[in-house]
Amino acid sequence: MTSMRDNRDIACYLVTKVSNWRGNYKRVFSVGTLGISTYNPNSLKETNQWMYSDFVNIVPIVRAQESNEFIITFRKSGKKNDTMKFSSEHRADIITEALRYRGDYAETPKPNLRYNAYKLHWSDTRLPVLLEVGPASLDQVDPTTNTLLCSYDYKEMEGFVKINDCTGGFAVVYGGYGRQHLFAAEKRDEMLQRCVEQAADWVGLPLRSVVSLDSSTLQRCLLGKYGKFSDDVSLTSMAEFTVQKISPRHNNEQIRRLLCLTETCLIERDPATYHIVTLRPLSDIFALIRNRDNPQSFTLEYVKGQVRSYTSTNRDALLASLLDGVRASGNRGIHVKMCLTARGHRVGPFTVPVDSDIESLHLKLLSQPPAGYTYAHVVDSFNCNVSYSGLLYAGTADKAIVAALVALLSMEGDQDTTEPSELESQLHAFRRLVASKAGFQALTSLPQFRDKVGLKVAKALKRNDASVAHAAIDMINALMQPMYEDSELRQEQLNKLSILSSKSFLGSLLDLFTDCVLNDRGSLVISALLDFLTFSLCAPYSETTDGTQFDALLEMAAERGRCIFKLFQHPSLAVVKGAGMVMKAIIEEGNAEIAAKMQDLALAEGALPRHLHIAMFTMSTDTRLLTNRQLSRHLVGLWVTGHPTAMGLLKRIMPSGLLTYLDSSDPVPVSEADLMHIRDNLKLAQDQSRKKNFLQWMDLEKQLESVLQHWSARIGLKPKPDPVKPIVLRKRRQRIKSEANWALFYYQFYQDHARPNLIWNHKTREELKDALENEIRTFNTDRDLSSNCVISWNHSEFEVQYTCLAEEVKIGDHYLRLLLEEDETEETSIIKRSYEFFNDLYHRFLLTPRVDMKCQCLQAMTIVYGRCHEEIGSFNDTKYIIGMLERSTDKMERDRLLLFLQKLTLNRKNVKEMMDANGSRVLVDLLTLAHMHTSRATVPTQSNVIEASPDMWRESEKEWYYGNLEKERRGPFSLVEMKELYDGGTIHIKTRCWAQGLDGWRPLYTIPQLKWCLVASGAAVMNESDLATLILNMLIRICEYYPSRDADGAIVRPLPRAKRLLSEAHCLPHLVQLLLTFDPILVEKVATLLCLVMQDNPCISRLYLTGVFFFIMMYTGSNVLPLANFLKYTHMKQAFRVDDARSTDIMQQSILGHIMPDAMVCYLENYGAEKFAEIFLGEFDTPEAIWSGEMRRLMIEKIAAHLGEFSPRLHSNTRALYQYCPIPAVNYPQLEEELFCSIYYLRHLCDTQHFPNWPIKEPVKLLKDILDAWKQEVEKKPPTMSIDDAYKVLELKAAAGGYDENKIRKAYFRLAQKFHPDKNPDGRDMFEQVNKAYEFLCSKSSKTGAGPDPQNIVLILRSQSILFGRHKDELHPYKYAGYPMLIKTIRMETGDDALFSKPAALLPAATELAYHTVNCSALNAEELRREQGIEYLEEALSRCTAMLGAGSAPGDMVVQVCTHVTKCYAVAAQFEGCRGKILEKPAIVKELCRSLFFKHLTQLCTIAAECVSAFAVDHDLQTRMFEAGALYHLLLFLFNYDYTLDEGGVAKSSDTNQQAVANSLAKLSVWALSRLGGYLSDAHATPHNKSIQTAVEALLTPYLAKKLSDNEPEKLLKILNSNTENPYLIWDNATRAELAEYLEVEQTRKIRTGECDPSYGAVFVFSVHAKELIVGDVFVRIYNEQPSFIIERAKKFTIDLLEYLASQAQYLYSLLQLEKSGKVPDSSTRLRQVEMALEALRNIIQNNPGVEIQCIGQFRLLFCLLRLNGCDRLQQHALEVSQRSTSVTSSPVKC
Repeated sequence: MTSMRDNRDIACYLVTKVSNWRGNYKRVFSVGTLGISTYNPNSLKETNQWMYSDFVNIVPIVRAQESNEFIITFRKSGKKNDTMKFSSEHRADIITEALRYRGDYAETPKPNLRYNAYKLHWSDTRLPVLLEVGPASLDQVDPTTNTLLCSYDYKEMEGFVKINDCTGGFAVVYGGYGRQHLFAAEKRDEMLQRCVEQAADWVGLPLRSVVSLDSSTLQRCLLGKYGKFSDDVSLTSMAEFTVQKISPRHNNEQIRRLLCLTETCLIERDPATYHIVTLRPLSDIFALIRNRDNPQSFTLEYVKGQVRSYTSTNRDALLASLLDGVRASGNRGIHVKMCLTARGHRVGPFTVPVDSDIESLHLKLLSQPPAGYTYAHVVDSFNCNVSYSGLLYAGTADKAIVAALVALLSMEGDQDTTEPSELESQLHAFRRLVASKAGFQALTSLPQFRDKVGLKVAKALKRNDASVAHAAIDMINALMQPMYEDSELRQEQLNKLSILSSKSFLGSLLDLFTDCVLNDRGSLVISALLDFLTFSLCAPYSETTDGTQFDALLEMAAERGRCIFKLFQHPSLAVVKGAGMVMKAIIEEGNAEIAAKMQDLALAEGALPRHLHIAMFTMSTDTRLLTNRQLSRHLVGLWVTGHPTAMGLLKRIMPSGLLTYLDSSDPVPVSEADLMHIRDNLKLAQDQSRKKNFLQWMDLEKQLESVLQHWSARIGLKPKPDPVKPIVLRKRRQRIKSEANWALFYYQFYQDHARPNLIWNHKTREELKDALENEIRTFNTDRDLSSNCVISWNHSEFEVQYTCLAEEVKIGDHYLRLLLEEDETEETSIIKRSYEFFNDLYHRFLLTPRVDMKCQCLQAMTIVYGRCHEEIGSFNDTKYIIGMLERSTDKMERDRLLLFLQKLTLNRKNVKEMMDANGSRVLVDLLTLAHMHTSRATVPTQSNVIEASPDMWRESEKEWYYGNLEKERRGPFSLVEMKELYDGGTIHIKTRCWAQGLDGWRPLYTIPQLKWCLVASGAAVMNESDLATLILNMLIRICEYYPSRDADGAIVRPLPRAKRLLSEAHCLPHLVQLLLTFDPILVEKVATLLCLVMQDNPCISRLYLTGVFFFIMMYTGSNVLPLANFLKYTHMKQAFRVDDARSTDIMQQSILGHIMPDAMVCYLENYGAEKFAEIFLGEFDTPEAIWSGEMRRLMIEKIAAHLGEFSPRLHSNTRALYQYCPIPAVNYPQLEEELFCSIYYLRHLCDTQHFPNWPIKEPVKLLKDILDAWKQEVEKKPPTMSIDDAYKVLELKAAAGGYDENKIRKAYFRLAQKFHPDKNPDGRDMFEQVNKAYEFLCSKSSKTGAGPDPQNIVLILRSQSILFGRHKDELHPYKYAGYPMLIKTIRMETGDDALFSKPAALLPAATELAYHTVNCSALNAEELRREQGIEYLEEALSRCTAMLGAGSAPGDMVVQVCTHVTKCYAVAAQFEGCRGKILEKPAIVKELCRSLFFKHLTQLCTIAAECVSAFAVDHDLQTRMFEAGALYHLLLFLFNYDYTLDEGGVAKSSDTNQQAVANSLAKLSVWALSRLGGYLSDAHATPHNKSIQTAVEALLTPYLAKKLSDNEPEKLLKILNSNTENPYLIWDNATRAELAEYLEVEQTRKIRTGECDPSYGAVFVFSVHAKELIVGDVFVRIYNEQPSFIIERAKKFTIDLLEYLASQAQYLYSLLQLEKSGKVPDSSTRLRQVEMALEALRNIIQNNPGVEIQCIGQFRLLFCLLRLNGCDRLQQHALEVSQRSTSVTSSPVKC
């Protein structure tokens, strides 16, 4: 029977024992090979053991999903079962491990269910398998051998995915990263459900519900088979190694595999198919096992327990690469060892760190080993439970760490005889301990620690065992570079100072390094030693190395430079990177001799092409590869810097155009992060010096020092120096530093280029890559074949030939094809040595006889000179080029020469050479060819403009003449006919020809048009328009070189030569006539050139003779701004009118006066070119501009008709010259009814509806211009010449409708030539008559009628009214000078019998102007009076008011006249002199009041009411208006007021709301009444008029009459139009109706008969008021009913009551006595009034204390009333008054 003594722990876990009697306590739960054990975690002593034969079961307690408890059941003695309960967060792991031995349990388990299935194998085959659903896993069993192939533990499962398009298909999602294992089972759903149940029942895991998605197809599952590592980055290999896999599944046979290292994974691939066999994340690798016995064998251990074994011929290189890759992925716990890990020594799974208690326990056991355990076992257990990266909980275990280190050194045993595996384990333990802060500091803090460690390492290295050596050096590295966070640079400096102090130790390390490299072994040792050198020599780590030690070690490393270069061929990326870092440090910080030696070795060892290949062709996202690429780029830069041989090699390898980027200063569009210098030591040093604790400690020290300072000073102690020294870093030396822009070079390397100096694309990059790879491969082969000899690379003969560029023509460093094809608008490449290159091109141009080659050279010269003209300077053969251009007969050559000349103009000296060679004339001759370009796009309406008639082309084409051998003149011929003659041999190149415009007979080949149309050959580069554009640009640039004014603005004389040449007769007309091409670009360029040429040019006054203004105005395009600039500068400077040269009228001075409307010419002159261009192109109908597209078309048609056949002639004869002829004035139908004055169209200016408040810029000037226009209009006379007379002079017969302008122009031309004084000396008089007749017919006067135009006068009058109305302040200081004409107009119109039937009524406009002038200034009012304007206005008013009636409308002329005259009188009444005139004319007041009668004319009534207010300033005028019945009219307006409109809050306007007008009139009427009666005071006061006030009080009641003085019309009007009853007023509908009836009757009588109430209403009494007792304007009855009503003047009212009683008492007494005797009628009415008076007296005394004092002296009256017997109420009231008076007056009272 097997005993537990042979049991071996397989998996151990820290658990909590749940005990009811003892409580919970910790135990180590172990699953072994023979049974289950528990241990005390503090002593590792066994507490319980159960062999599997006694073990019954282990199950989870499923209370809740988060429960971690489980129960084990076991047999005790007597076959009784007992249980124990445990709890652990690793419950699933524990149960899974225990259930693996379920077959050995005491109770035989039930057999597991099996299902037939097949697996989708990695080889794309379907492999039959049995799937067995076990208690802890889903097992895959071989159906043939019944062997277990693999198990899928439930604890590692993420779930299942059903595959929809595969029968029975599903995927097991396993491994924690979404890895899918694909199967198809017959009973899929049953099996999956069984798995879910088993996982829940046995392991306590609720497997995720079965996933079934519509998108879960087989294809999708295959694509995502490897979970999150299915992307290309995770599957792309960075390094591949061929291995033999030892697979237990294949009976431990070796199977060939490719082991591929990617950025995140380790992949096994089948080398035959490259299919992925397995894929595992690098983070899952736990350890790399390097078999000590077999030099090719190694094993990979994974954290989840898997173990995979392999063999490889290059094992150590593979392990070095794998070690670097795993660490780069973030797995810092990876390490290399020679023995498999004893997994039973670890307490917990390898997937997570151990508990802190476990770590502390094993740390403690190192210094206090437990009994029964060997020290090797303790060390091995420590290594198993502590990560290779160091202690996780080392922060509080400093003492324990130190104790462990001391124990390791003391218990290490005999280092000479210790087993290598045990020694390696000890070194690994050291590595784990010194990775902590306390362990790192122990090197310098523990006594003799350094010596002991050094001795241990030295002995380990002498073992000549690569595994031990690697462990020893890796431990030293951990002491060189801290592996913990928050490391201190000071301690790092101390450690390095200690380790590097032994030169012999360093020498032994470097000897070991050399031996491993030269013998091609020990890759792991090499990798560790490179790390050692990196931490010592390479930045940034080298900054903490002592300077002396650094220099010594650097020199020792440099001596082994060839070994380092050899490592660049190493298969491990880690080794290559380490060698590169060391090489970088040697070159940068070594002396010049060392650096030069390394640069030479880089070439000799072939390192430069290798690293160049890495630098340029490494494409990856992996940080390691990118770091290597960055390092290679740095090394290449260092090797090339200052080394001509290396730079020469680069020039032979790569194009010079690419290498130019090295010298560029341009920034790099995309920059890379620095992956080599990842630590900023300076910042770390500063941060550590500023730590909070450190600062607090320093503050405390300073405080203590200050306390002790006084005492120490007294006893004479010197202060101790500060023991804390600042951290001093070694300053890096960069003796060789590349200044080249390598970053930009590499960026541009990856871009495609097609430039003159560089062709670079995918093909060239591939050719370079292939060349480098072939050279490297060849060199490596040669080196391998000559292993006994030192081989050096033949770098001097290496050169890369780019076959894809073999067919490109290259001159120097430039490709001619691309230089010629390059777009000048794009960024161009830099041309080096441009002067030499240009001369080479020119030399080739001169030598080659081929025209096409000449053209290519010219094109290249054009490009080069255009870019580098400053470097090349002036071109000495410019004259020769001009001569070639003049002699050339090839169109391509001509165009290339022109393009070259255009670039030559960039240099001013070349321009002078061109002018000296008569280049201006040659260029202008070529310009004329633009007329022959017939295929250009036509501008709209252009065809109609050019072709005046259908048959004009045929008639005007025949322009050419030639002379034959007999010198006979033949012709005319058309251009087409000339070509036929030339083709037929009738004429040849020397035939002399002539046409209009030529300066004489010339050989055919010297006439540009004939030469290029008949003789020339070749294909043109540019069409005629482009050629002309080019020439114009040249001429513009030439003119810009020679300005017409100097820097001080002085005019340069003589005129600059360039402009003088272009102003000559053989150039200027042809420049101008280019406008007739109507090409937008040409027109714009010509306008620009003409502006430059004509600036300050003496010839500008005769420019019009070229027809330039006709041609410009014919242009139909929209790019008119240059044309407008030209017109602005020139149109007023033309000498086309000798007799009117001094005229100030713009239209008389402007050459455009006959062509354009007045407003457009004024716009051009006053507003500038920009504004003119805007108007010219738009549609405007404003007071300042009336212009439209239709008007523009009309103008163009008129000009085209005037030019006639000249435009088509230019197609046949480009040298034809225009003969100037003035154009008849263009009449625009749109302006027939317009009157233009100053800069405004008066009709639009007066149209206030469409143009309200149009801005008037200079009102005073406009007023003067209008007065002048008025004067001219009034004095207008018919022209001295009639149209018939003009026709007679031009020998034209009179015809109905007249002649068109074309016939008039032809007649003028014919007679002008006939009688011109130069040809006919006797015809001067006739010549002048012909000119006069033609000018008359061309002028506007021939089309205008005789005499003044009433419509124009109306516009003039209304314009002045607008001026005075809007600009009163500006015109106020000026006296109006137009009164004589104005008064005359008013007088004439008033006396005209046809006044009311005229189509153009002047009187309304004239009277309105009279009002505005008077309203503007007092000076004007006085002037109006002196001019008898008051009298004439009265006549106009009387005549118009007589025409007013019920049918009159506000817009009627009579109403307008009355309104304006009334307003004028209202303003004139302000002035005393005018008031005197008004008093002299009684009819004025009468007509004014008559105007108020027509209440439907509310506007007129409003003005009249204002006029009444104005007249009220004079007492006599008040009386006149009172007697004229003004009160009747004004009072009636008061009752039309609606107070609800004003109080309603609704927006209102007098234009749309009639009630608003009525309300306004009512308020004005109140104002007029207030002023008319003199009720107002202060500034509005008028004379007091008693008569008027009496009448107003009678008509409105005294109470309302008093309200007129309050100046609050709204309140008064509201009372008047409301029903009110109070002691002061009884007012209701009856009173209003009674008053309105009276007013209407009297108003009508006064208007119709002139008679009315003699009292004018002063005796009017309301019927309802006649029945009331009124005392002191108070209705007594109403007061008695409202005794609390506040009486405004209570004292006066009291006195009035007493006076009334006194007047009635005696009378009443006598009346009562007579009544008793029966002699008189009843006196009850009088009695009731007295009673009311007494009652009112009582009430006033009662409610107004103090007034009773007025009763003093009146008691006799009261007593008298008491004696009236029979009058009980009277007596009672008298008694009450007496009582109240006496009761109050008994005490002093203040009144």
